[in-house]
Amino acid sequence: MTRTPPDTVGKTAGAESFPVATRFLGRRARAVRAFYRWARAADDIADDPRLAPDTRLAQLDALEADLPADLPGREHLRNLLVAFRRDALDGPCPDWPALMDSCAWSAVPVGRFLLDLYGVTDGRAVAASDALCSALQVLNHVQDAGRDQRILGRSYVPADWLADEGLTPAALAEPAASPAVRRVLNHTVGGGEDLLARARPLPRLVPGGLRRQAAATLVYAGRLARNLRRADPLAGRVGLTRGDRLAALGAALFPGRRRS
Repeated sequence: MTRTPPDTVGKTAGAESFPVATRFLGRRARAVRAFYRWARAADDIADDPRLAPDTRLAQLDALEADLPADLPGREHLRNLLVAFRRDALDGPCPDWPALMDSCAWSAVPVGRFLLDLYGVTDGRAVAASDALCSALQVLNHVQDAGRDQRILGRSYVPADWLADEGLTPAALAEPAASPAVRRVLNHTVGGGEDLLARARPLPRLVPGGLRRQAAATLVYAGRLARNLRRADPLAGRVGLTRGDRLAALGAALFPGRRRS
């Protein structure tokens, strides 16, 4: 039997911006929840502002050593730990290629895990899944840009884009975004939207419940991108409305229809 990870102080699955394991995944949802609990525990260690970087790294090493051999997606969790170790050091994000490299470790393994659960190996599905997971991560970074800078001194917004506006990552700690900061954040959201465009074929390329999950997640992500353009993520949490969630549910129930 798979052991449970240590208690964490961060988000639960229900508090995430995007669905972690819905009923559409059926019996596979249990494996997804187990994967999520371990990933969440590692992310909470990397993000704990009370811990020194060396302590974070030591705790991540201990968590990896304790990964059960029978844990679903164990190899993908090891890839996620690469990203969490980087996060533990609170390094800046210099440019968009660096952000994409970060997403390749911090987000892409989640999609690869889901594809493995369903036995999907089609290269088109893998590419679309990688794009969707990267888009979700980019949007989440914009969503959390103020919190990350204020609490963790960390920024995933490309530093060269900030520099083009005469800014440093410290500008993200302000209580509200200036017009220059808004331009950079919107540019970053635009990068996420480009990734979503590449991810749109995914529901057609995967079976069953994963098709419904992918369709819903695409709508969630598109709605969040729109909301981030309309509201200031530095001034407060920008999330999803009840209408957004209903639209995502409709996409899951009727995944063949085009929605935004």
